[in-house]
Amino acid sequence: MTSLTSTTKVGVCNLCEAICGLRITVADGAVTGVRGNPDDPLSRGHICPKGVSIGDIHADPDRLRRPVRRTADGWQEIGWDEALDLAADGLAAAINAHGRDALGIYLGNPNVHSLGSLTHGTAMVKTFRSRNTFSATSVDQLPHQLIAHLMYGHQLFVPVPDIDRTSYFLVFGANPMASNGSLMTVPDFPGRLRELKAREGRMVVFDPRRTETAKVATEHHFVRPGTDAFVLLAMVQVLFADGLARTASYVDGVAEVERAVADFTPERAEALSGVPAAEIRRIVREFAAADGAVAYGRVGVSTHAFGSVCQWAVQLLNLLTGNLDREGGALFTSPAIDAVGAGLIGPGHYDAWRSRVRGLPEFAGELPVAAMREEIETPGDGQIRALLTLSGNPVLSTPDGAGLDRAVQGLDFMAAVDIYINETTRHADVILPPTTALERDHYDLVFHLLAVRNTARFTPAVIEPEAGTMPDWKIYRELARRTQQRLRTKPRLRKRLEQRLRLGVSPTLLVGLLLRRGKSGVTLRQLRRNPEGVDLGPLRGGQLPERIPHRSRRVDAAPALVLADLERLAATEPAGPDELLLIGRRHQRDCNSWMHNTERLTRGKARHQLLMHPEDLAAHGLRDGQLTLVTSRVNSVRVEVQASEDMMRGVVSLPHGYGHQVADTRLTNAVQVVGVSINDLTDPELTDVSGNAALSGVPVTVAPA
Repeated sequence: MTSLTSTTKVGVCNLCEAICGLRITVADGAVTGVRGNPDDPLSRGHICPKGVSIGDIHADPDRLRRPVRRTADGWQEIGWDEALDLAADGLAAAINAHGRDALGIYLGNPNVHSLGSLTHGTAMVKTFRSRNTFSATSVDQLPHQLIAHLMYGHQLFVPVPDIDRTSYFLVFGANPMASNGSLMTVPDFPGRLRELKAREGRMVVFDPRRTETAKVATEHHFVRPGTDAFVLLAMVQVLFADGLARTASYVDGVAEVERAVADFTPERAEALSGVPAAEIRRIVREFAAADGAVAYGRVGVSTHAFGSVCQWAVQLLNLLTGNLDREGGALFTSPAIDAVGAGLIGPGHYDAWRSRVRGLPEFAGELPVAAMREEIETPGDGQIRALLTLSGNPVLSTPDGAGLDRAVQGLDFMAAVDIYINETTRHADVILPPTTALERDHYDLVFHLLAVRNTARFTPAVIEPEAGTMPDWKIYRELARRTQQRLRTKPRLRKRLEQRLRLGVSPTLLVGLLLRRGKSGVTLRQLRRNPEGVDLGPLRGGQLPERIPHRSRRVDAAPALVLADLERLAATEPAGPDELLLIGRRHQRDCNSWMHNTERLTRGKARHQLLMHPEDLAAHGLRDGQLTLVTSRVNSVRVEVQASEDMMRGVVSLPHGYGHQVADTRLTNAVQVVGVSINDLTDPELTDVSGNAALSGVPVTVAPA
């Protein structure tokens, strides 16, 4: 028997925003062990179940390694040249026949976790110049980016909670115990929370479910879905009413804010949200008096009908208490590669054009994905005839997935860059699978920008790519080149040369060039010598106004777009006594719609059930464990109900993205369906002013199946 020689390499988990450092044991090209890396200056040895399973993705028999095309007899494996030509033929045919907007493009969440997708995927998308471009941004963090753009001048100039030094952490609609932080890269959140409590700090959580984070908080308050804006604005109103508001000299619009929030009192918030007015006043006074406090709101307050108002109010709480740009408050990072300062990612723009059917506004060159189905189905100039998906599964992760599933079947052509046959890619004519994370070099261009400590880390490929596979950046380069060759109308020569230059340079070389342009002094050579990462120190206060991206170097506290939306908010009616509102939920072993076919992460107790308060069960004539019919405006699903006192009365919960469909290993069209998803019920008609989908607070009925 031949013994295998194993080696331990320094790696990284890029399955979520925590970007934890790993020590990975490899033998004969296979991962045999994964541990957290204690030498990583950001993650400090932390690892969660997803990180432990990173090798499972590489070894997954369901994962595609070669391109496949769909035929009448099932999926057929083909060579790369044939596959790339097939994809380019189909995309170019739609553009040549119907114009560039006939091509729809969807970018999924995994793109931001891949260096090659960030450097080359977005560059490829720009070569198509289609206004029908969509991404997971508009079912997630779009309100954050819009508010950062409006207030500070750049969509990614997002302040990060200084969790390591704060004394008061105020959390709305976030569950970092499960997510490891989001728009706040915070690996080892449990350890950091213990440190906060050890220095006698407090964490106060508002959420309609007693989440994993709420259970370990100093205090938790139930809040009715969709009414967080009233609670947040009431807190801002108290700051003015009690004379607690103080602002820096570089802030404009404070008087306008005071007038705008005058009628959003704690009593009004109590009537709509269920949070007692006295508690709202007490908490905001404690927050204002704390020696370093920070407010933070995430998915739960972004993905409802007033997500932008919520994120604006969160910024105001930090701004008006002097906690913006202050140690222990909300701080801006100083990354080795500053995607904001270096111009790597644009500042964003709003409403430069609108969707053809419903007139929803674009942001930063993308339309809200809530409009994608109607843009496919509605005839006329600009109708989407062909679709290109990049590591995305919108049928599972966007509103009314069942409706989108039907719409995609009517396309003239579809291509996908993906490692799986899933609910969406099963409709593709051709699938181009890239190598996995362990087979390619990595640097986190975005998440170092959002981390709770300034660090830099470059991770070479841990495993040699299999023969005959292709990294994502080369797929994007070839797909752009071959499609452009087939177009009748081509960009100007100068533009084509710029595109060729951008796509021709490897991601690793680009990282080296960007590090040289930075101010940290860190080089790629230094990072190669220190694969665990280089510590650049804690986040720093006192950087404003010099770093404000606005040309004026001033903060706009009163964006006109948000102030105008307060009229819509003011018209909100109190909930009816029997009304049920649906929210999502996340588990530590889930990553959006990823990884539900990984045995290591799905074994154990089932977690797909509809959670419902026991008193609501009794009121609706239901019993624990019963099969129920859950109905929204767009669809109905059958799912078992589970009694849970962790739920607020009048609120029910289904997990996001659960129900991943797994292609069998014979490459047929057959798939295995596991459970149901909240997006079988979410409504594309419900959106925020930003265009973000309102996935939380969807009215539903629940009855015996």
